[in-house]
Amino acid sequence: MKLPLNMLAQMRAATRNLMGSGPAAATEAIQQALSAAGLAPQAAVTQTPPPQPMRDINPPPAPQARAEQPQAAAAPETPAAPPTPAQVAQDFAQDFMSRLGVPAGLGQHSFDMPSFELPNFHPPGFNAPAATPVEIPAGAQFIDGVYRNHAGTRSYKLYIPSSYHGQAMPLIVMLHGCTQNPDDFAAGTQMNALAEEKECFVVYPAQTQGANSSRCWNWFNAIDQQRDQGEPSLIAGIAQQVIDEYPVNEREVFVAGLSAGGAMAVIVGTLYPDLFAAVGVHSGLPFASAQDLPSALAAMKGGAMPNAQRKAPAGGVPIIVFHGDRDTTVNPRNGDELIAQGVRSQAGGKAAKAASIDGSVPNGHRYTRTTHSQADGSPLGEHWVIHGAGHAWSGGSDNGSYTDGKGPDASREMLRFFKTVS
Repeated sequence: MKLPLNMLAQMRAATRNLMGSGPAAATEAIQQALSAAGLAPQAAVTQTPPPQPMRDINPPPAPQARAEQPQAAAAPETPAAPPTPAQVAQDFAQDFMSRLGVPAGLGQHSFDMPSFELPNFHPPGFNAPAATPVEIPAGAQFIDGVYRNHAGTRSYKLYIPSSYHGQAMPLIVMLHGCTQNPDDFAAGTQMNALAEEKECFVVYPAQTQGANSSRCWNWFNAIDQQRDQGEPSLIAGIAQQVIDEYPVNEREVFVAGLSAGGAMAVIVGTLYPDLFAAVGVHSGLPFASAQDLPSALAAMKGGAMPNAQRKAPAGGVPIIVFHGDRDTTVNPRNGDELIAQGVRSQAGGKAAKAASIDGSVPNGHRYTRTTHSQADGSPLGEHWVIHGAGHAWSGGSDNGSYTDGKGPDASREMLRFFKTVS
């Protein structure tokens, strides 16, 4: 089915209304979008309840079964409660998603209004524990910072190891996944502990809930796939601000991320090869693999867009990719396409050498590691397929969310790879 070009714009306007003007305006806008596509909304969701404050955009959980209680024969039947504004708006959204071909139930976990949310790694109903506070060794610092430019404002946290005494050190930019924040991501990846060991700065940009209600980096927006625009300019600006304030070795500046953060790390590293020397991606997607919500869902579930549409600029930087082969949130094919794209952008039409080895972590996951290099042995990339792993940071600590402690240690391997290409 071919949809009108203005349909998604109308849907986005509707979801903005959900958080702004109210559910009545949202349902009207969604109804207009469906009508524009010749899709009449289902009758069950055409009622417009009186406006009231919006509290929760997700449908309430199904009530638990209760034992039937004896009632007097003459007792009148309690009328069904009218649908809440949240239910009405969600029903419209579900109807719209089903007409786009999204499987039933998927939208409840992957379509978050007013912005796109990656599905939760944990099963429905799972409440992730709060991240354990990050421990700071004596002499180290984990300080707050803010960066502003024409695209907006983002805060960040910068880790300065206790081994810092004014000397130049590498800088790692770490981009968290959806629902995460710098403290959570630092606790889960244990990158601060490695910074102590390897003597480097680590900066964690923080996505705002105003930019994305689930704190996802907006890797699927066209404006956020352009140099000096949107979120790439903010992330690059944070890195440059740290470089300006501390003695960073400018040949050893790297960017890495998980899931939505991994997809954004690819974008930032691709757009700013003059700033970043290499990219690390865990459970992410190729450069420009989506341009809107439907193509983002398609890329996540089935793989990125056709080759011609996701061609990365030539002259890319070395890349290391981790992906679990049991990942049901971001299809593992994205890892295959991502490493192929990264190697192709660097090789410039020349043949690259590839070599694979199989290994395993004691009492942990098996993995296949494939290295790609130029004819002279210069590294182009590494691809780690972790057998049996899902959508989580490999080798991470359960002090943070979205981690899998069965290894291999993605944080350590990324720093090792970064050292080989600097």
